[in-house]
Amino acid sequence: MEGIAGARWQSDDQLHLTLRFVGAMDQHGANDLADLLGRLRFHAFPVELAGVGRFEQNGRTSSLWVGVQPHEKLFALHRKIGHLCVSLGLAQERRAYLPHITLARCGRSTGTLDSFIARNAGLASAPFEVDHFSLYESHLGREGATYKEIAHYGLL
Repeated sequence: MEGIAGARWQSDDQLHLTLRFVGAMDQHGANDLADLLGRLRFHAFPVELAGVGRFEQNGRTSSLWVGVQPHEKLFALHRKIGHLCVSLGLAQERRAYLPHITLARCGRSTGTLDSFIARNAGLASAPFEVDHFSLYESHLGREGATYKEIAHYGLL
């Protein structure tokens, strides 16, 4: 995608839908979480991409995203994973869950997003099946976060 000066577009292999952000965790805790996630049983379900939006921090846009059409099974999987995290002593999430896929990171030099968002407001995809999820570790660098898959979990 193009059309926004200064936007740092995510590469295809970095695109993902976050089910639960965990934050910093030691290796023992990460192993425990990986084991618990491996015991989770959940059926595959469809989702759709719908619309674009932005997140802001301190009055400026920090990222551009595409929405994921709310679907009860997606929210149920999010809740189950959240309960597993809390059972390991992680804090409960305080923010409401807004399913999205980050398309670009935006810095101070990023141009205006208004026309891009207006042009793409009707963005929609055909339904597609969510048949797995993954546990990732992220590394924050100068260009933003990069993600490495640690474990892969199939859905029923």
